Amino acid sequence: MFHTRRQKASYPGSGLLSAREGKGMLVSTIIYHLRSLFMDTEHNHNIVVEVETNYVEGQSEPDNERYVFSYTITIRNEGGQPAQLLSRHWIITDAHGNIQEVKGEGVVGEQPHLNPGEGFQYTSGAMISTPVGSMRGTYQMVADDGNEFDAEIPAFTLAIPRTLH
Repeated sequence: MFHTRRQKASYPGSGLLSAREGKGMLVSTIIYHLRSLFMDTEHNHNIVVEVETNYVEGQSEPDNERYVFSYTITIRNEGGQPAQLLSRHWIITDAHGNIQEVKGEGVVGEQPHLNPGEGFQYTSGAMISTPVGSMRGTYQMVADDGNEFDAEIPAFTLAIPRTLH
């Protein structure tokens, strides 16, 4: 996996699929706007996750069943309580049903603390053995009042350009 921290930002659109040229390679971009499945009205937690995926052709080797994707995640706290991201749990699945699980502290070496209305964005990557796959997961969070909760990340697609219609 590779990581790059980026500035706080958000991406317009919803479920947008596009392709663009960049640095001599075709890049596929899929933007997802996913609302966390966990919304705790009692404790006023609402974490919103946005995902943008890219196929990284320059690092992929299709002849060796190596498909590399980057994903940019924007996490926003739209609840009423400040919260900190403690850890992550990803389930990455390729088209053959092979599963990789990734667990660890924070994201890209950080455990961002988000006040209501704040967001954090980072870029990381995944490698799978098929041209199409998916990722889903959770962020383990703790609010300033000590309440721990999981922010669910619904499944999103990893796909090379012109594979899905």
